[in-house]
Amino acid sequence: MLKNLVSILLIMLLAGCSSQYPNQTPVGKQFPTVSGESLSKQDIVIPDDFNNEHSLLLIGYKQDSQFDIDRWLIGLDMSGVSIPTYELPTIQGMAPRMFSTLIDNGMRKGIPKELWAGVITIYKDGDKVQAFTGNENPNNCRVVLINKAGKILYFYDRGFSVSALNQLKVVLAKNK
Repeated sequence: MLKNLVSILLIMLLAGCSSQYPNQTPVGKQFPTVSGESLSKQDIVIPDDFNNEHSLLLIGYKQDSQFDIDRWLIGLDMSGVSIPTYELPTIQGMAPRMFSTLIDNGMRKGIPKELWAGVITIYKDGDKVQAFTGNENPNNCRVVLINKAGKILYFYDRGFSVSALNQLKVVLAKNK
């Protein structure tokens, strides 16, 4: 019992050590090189391993970000936007890395297997990504459109909206 209580307190302490960064607007900048692992257990280096003309990154910093990510995915599907899209659960801190297998297995239980390759968890470089985009309002996903070279063409972090989706479509049309 005491051992479990100490473990819980340690996890809470480590989770409370996460850094806060002001939100940024990184349009025109190079997305940082970060590594992650897909739920299908493939090591991925972002943006280096993305060879598409455009890739859309839906970055979530908390489990509650999934609600916003799902709204973006539905909006993209319903509006006919068809570009490679990746969900990037991006978690900073030592405690999540210690429990990455448990966290990833939990995600695998809730995500159909055919989508696992498009879900890339970022643990080691989580702090790097959060510092780059900012992590205020962490329930909102960060929507990042990059080109083949990793340059950011579009960025949005205020929660799903139809106008933001339409703006993304305009940027895609201009960059064909």
